[in-house]
Amino acid sequence: MNPTEAGLLLGADHAANESLLWGTYRPNLYFGTRPRVDKSLMTSLMWFDATQFQGFQRKLRVHACDQGDKINGYGYNKHDGRNYAKQTINDGPSNIAITTEFIKIPGGQHGGDWGVRVRGKPMDDDVETITSVMFSLALEGEGSMDIVSKLSPEGLVSPVRLEGDTPELGDFEIHIVDGPSNEHPQGLDQDLSLTQWWGRELPEGVAWREKEIVMENLLMSARQKVSQGDQHDAFERPYAYFTLLNTLTEENEEVSNFYTFQKVFSGEFQFDVLFRSQSSPNKITGDSLETELAQREKTFDARFQEKFRLHEKGFSDEHVGFAQYLLSNMLGGIGYFHGSSVVDRSHHPLEDEENFSDVPIKAELTEPRSLFTATPSRPFFPRGFYWDEGFHELLIGKWDNDLSLDIIKNWVSLIDENGWVAREQILGEEARSKVPTEFQTQFPHYANPPTLYLAIKRYLDRLTEYRQENPINQHTFMATFDNPVLLQSLHLESPEMSKAWLRAVYPKLRLNWQWFRTTQSADLSRFNRKAESKEAYRWRGRTPNHTLTSGLDDYPRGEPPNVGELHVDLLSWMSFATRLLKDISSQLGPEFSTDVQEYSLIEKEMLQNLELLHWNEENQAFCDQTVENGEPIHVCHKGYISIFPVILGLLEPDSPKVKAIFDLIEDENELWSPYGLRSLSASDKFYNTGEDYWRGPIWININYLTLQSLYNNYMRVPGPYQGQAERIYNSLRHNIISAVFKDYQKTGYVWEQYSDKTGEGKRSHPFTGWTSLVLLIMAEEY
Repeated sequence: MNPTEAGLLLGADHAANESLLWGTYRPNLYFGTRPRVDKSLMTSLMWFDATQFQGFQRKLRVHACDQGDKINGYGYNKHDGRNYAKQTINDGPSNIAITTEFIKIPGGQHGGDWGVRVRGKPMDDDVETITSVMFSLALEGEGSMDIVSKLSPEGLVSPVRLEGDTPELGDFEIHIVDGPSNEHPQGLDQDLSLTQWWGRELPEGVAWREKEIVMENLLMSARQKVSQGDQHDAFERPYAYFTLLNTLTEENEEVSNFYTFQKVFSGEFQFDVLFRSQSSPNKITGDSLETELAQREKTFDARFQEKFRLHEKGFSDEHVGFAQYLLSNMLGGIGYFHGSSVVDRSHHPLEDEENFSDVPIKAELTEPRSLFTATPSRPFFPRGFYWDEGFHELLIGKWDNDLSLDIIKNWVSLIDENGWVAREQILGEEARSKVPTEFQTQFPHYANPPTLYLAIKRYLDRLTEYRQENPINQHTFMATFDNPVLLQSLHLESPEMSKAWLRAVYPKLRLNWQWFRTTQSADLSRFNRKAESKEAYRWRGRTPNHTLTSGLDDYPRGEPPNVGELHVDLLSWMSFATRLLKDISSQLGPEFSTDVQEYSLIEKEMLQNLELLHWNEENQAFCDQTVENGEPIHVCHKGYISIFPVILGLLEPDSPKVKAIFDLIEDENELWSPYGLRSLSASDKFYNTGEDYWRGPIWININYLTLQSLYNNYMRVPGPYQGQAERIYNSLRHNIISAVFKDYQKTGYVWEQYSDKTGEGKRSHPFTGWTSLVLLIMAEEY
């Protein structure tokens, strides 16, 4: 870029880069979970390479991240989900590796203190590295926040101090403290060893646009300086021009509620941000932050080994570091979202979709709602997905039982009075800014696989295991709530709390189950089908070549879509859900005996119809059905849907159909690959065609379900196919771990899916949602 181009850019209107969405409590996607106690205080970290003009224009990093940023790997190395986190961001284009560490210290009446340490180190010491770093604080809702350091147009002396108060946080102060060895370049009319600053008032609900807000101020400052100097110097020394205005922008009785603090460093750097609640008994300091960070890291490592015991299973230190990355990024992707969503209620829930169009007729904004949830991929899918969340909670629940139950209960609370829950939770303007308009609208007759039942089933298993290993002691859980270890297992240790949780979620789970049985039911009477009962199901919302509601998107089904379809995966999910509700209701007391009897009968009918309606003898596989010329026929595309009755544990170990499915799994011409089970048979005519999303690539969630079912239902249970189950299990487990670990070492990421030909990661990354289940596979925690 020449100086003329630089001048044109400085004078042009700036269109901000996309910002990744989060709700009211939104984790920073690079920086980490926002270190905040309450929705009223938001923080973010931004930085850019200040040695070149393009560093500001094209490489300004913010809490948001995008795959186009070309970051050389980033993510949490450690994260305990509650009070401690550490991550490294290898920003190769900016030649800086940034490490952020965070701790929270509970105490007092308002949540306690927290501290963040930010460190930067050049990735190549032979390249000049000047990094401009900005830390922003925004206050939304009631309260106030002011800089109490001496204000100066030259900058602020470290430590920078702020004071504030809100109804939720009480009185607090924030210190921003320079490290002991920072070096700074020479500024233009500002001393860059000082902290540059800017404050202004923001209207409610726009603080998430901090990137474009701060860029506007930096551009204004640069324009003023260029008008007084020359453009050649701005091009040579952008760090001297792109600095904050060191002023409060307050007009017409405005009061600043948004502050940005800028530091410009040469080479390595460090600074701390300390939040001190006035009600905390022991205030956090720079020295205590350093001590606590070291202790928290040791505690995390020890607890990780206790939970997963990977060294005992023969894994190397490199494997353990990889496994910690998987857990930590799953936990680091948890966020709290709030806002309205877009729903079209104009379609009658039982209306036959003869034209199979999902075009909204009357899309409307709902009342604002909140959701506490994990996310599949921070850069690509930063929102809650019903299909994904049940898988997420398998890992979160193993690490922190009560955190997982809180998330599950949050999801259950979203089930409405009819029993419906939206499959994507796109809550608020910020969330919608990242989703194409055509995918924002949710339809109340569209379902999604009820995977929360997987996580609840695993909770019941943990509860059984805990009670067998620990005779009930009524006072073991009675202790201070400041004890984080205690807070992870209250609903295991306390019989009263576990039963209360089940009683709290059960009514809406049952309502959701009834909604499925009504809205997703199939019509057997119209098409001369032979069945023992009416238990048959089809995914609503079908469009040509897509069944997005199934979660398997472009997996081949009957074409064209029609109202006579039956879907084997949905009947399998319903059978699994019915069995789980039977197990829950049986634990709730004698007053639920009628429910237990109902589930027992319906489960039996579902399993009968699974074989009567979906087993195809010629293909030796479970298949969908469709209707041609008024007659039902099987549609057999061997792949993931063919194995659902086994991977959900619905077939008895001695069933001959188990043998057929095992043979399908092991066949290299069908599902088996050296890297995991492919989603569609290599012999299918649709293999690797079209979008090729669920038409061949390997998905970790289905491979996990396969492994856990082999382990729990067929490998360790006597039966004629026990040996084959063990052989498949051992080989498949090895292939999955090897492929994902190898690609992680190569790329620095885990991915949404993997090639069945090369094992290479594909599509969105980092995909630290259900791909993180590789940790449970390593630990054999099923």
